[in-house]
Parts: sequence; structure tokens; C-alpha cells
Amino acid sequence: MSELFGHTRAHVGSRHALITPHNHVPSVVPGITGATTIILINEAMGAKFAQLLVTFEKGGRAVFRQHDLQVFGYVISGEVSLMLAGRKEKCAAGGYFYSPPGQVCELLSPKAGTQLNLFQKRYVPNAASPAPRSFTGDAAKVKGTPFLGDPAANLKTLLPDDPAFDMAVNLFSYVPGGHLPFVETHVMEHGLIMLGGQGVYRLEDAWYPVEQGDVIWMGPYCPQWFVAMGKQPATYLYYKDVNRPAL
Repeated sequence: MSELFGHTRAHVGSRHALITPHNHVPSVVPGITGATTIILINEAMGAKFAQLLVTFEKGGRAVFRQHDLQVFGYVISGEVSLMLAGRKEKCAAGGYFYSPPGQVCELLSPKAGTQLNLFQKRYVPNAASPAPRSFTGDAAKVKGTPFLGDPAANLKTLLPDDPAFDMAVNLFSYVPGGHLPFVETHVMEHGLIMLGGQGVYRLEDAWYPVEQGDVIWMGPYCPQWFVAMGKQPATYLYYKDVNRPAL
């Protein structure tokens, strides 16, 4: 998709945004060194969470230690070591982790070019539940389910379905021609990154062609709908806020 003569597919509005890889400008983020970091979504846009894309050089490192901040990381490509809850693990492509607030999380010894998508959110406690625990997983080992019974749309839930968590992160995959069954309009906001394939996303009253690497923010009550197009399956990773009172 050419972006000559000042044209861009990017759009930033009051209730939704589209950011493409052509729009990326790196930021210096405390705690992340030896990496190119793109702040894709954050409060300056109107969101109540942050989404970052981090591409490590050899010897890069990241440390997250804020007392009220929770972090979810998904390895898009490459491999990195993870220090979480006193244990060290390897995370390769498709691996993911959750670090609860108040817990130090470190990413160490990445292979050059390792790329991660990070979601960060200030934790909202639930008096009826204990604080959430740290969590790691591998998307390849998570069983997907047909979304609302439709085998053309497959949903993988990556975080536990537990009221202690105030956020959810899922993988959604569609065969070509697969689509959401209706235009969703709800209180939950989303941050989304296309991991593969292409399609068209409806956001409010606009339709956007999207492809691998594109990022979308959807604010509360933004009408939204997606259809996968082309010859390859389309997959995206997305965040949403969950499990807290309406008022």
C-alpha cells in the first residue's frame, strides 16, 4: 500500500485510531534499553491503557517494576528470557506472559530482532478477589473455540477467565471470508495488532483496509466489525478491559 505524496492509511479520532508500520516513530521509554520502542496507543490518544511494540537489539533489556502497573507481553518473533516471580523462562514466538502489579518483570538476553507486543494497564482492584497471579503460556498450546459457533472465526483466550483480572487478551483468527457476526457496540475498549493476513475493519462509520502490522484502538461504544479478505487466514491479538462494575 503506497503512502506517497503525504497519503496515509492512518487515522486518529476521538473514539478510534488506526496506526500502520509506515507511521512509526520510536520513543525512549524508561526501563527499556537496547531496543526500538514504539508507543502505539496510550492515554494521549484517549485510551485507558498503553500498547507498545518493542524490537530488541542483541543485548537489549527491559525491566518493569511500577507498583500499580500490570504488563502483558506477547512474542511476535524471536526469543527472549523472562524473569518473573523468581523464575527464569524462555519465551519464543507465540509465547506470552502476564506480570501483576507490584511484581518486577525482566526481559533479558533477546535474540537480535526479537519483537514483542506489550499491553500495560493500571490495575483496578476487586474487593471480592485476591490480586491476580503471574502467568505464562504458549498460544500454540491454547485450544481455540468457534466464535458464537462459527468455525470460520476461531477465538483463543490467553489469560485465565478469573474475576481477579481486570483485563483480557485474546487471539482471533479468521479463514478468508470469515467475519464478526454483527457490528459490536460495547463498553469495553480494545487495542489490537494484526499478526497476519488482511481484511477490512469497520470503525464507527468508516471502513479501513488492514494488514499485518497494523494497530487499532477502539474506544468504548465504538461500533466495530471485521471481515478477513485475501487468500490467507487473518489473525489479530487484542486487549479488552473486563470484570469490573459498571459504576
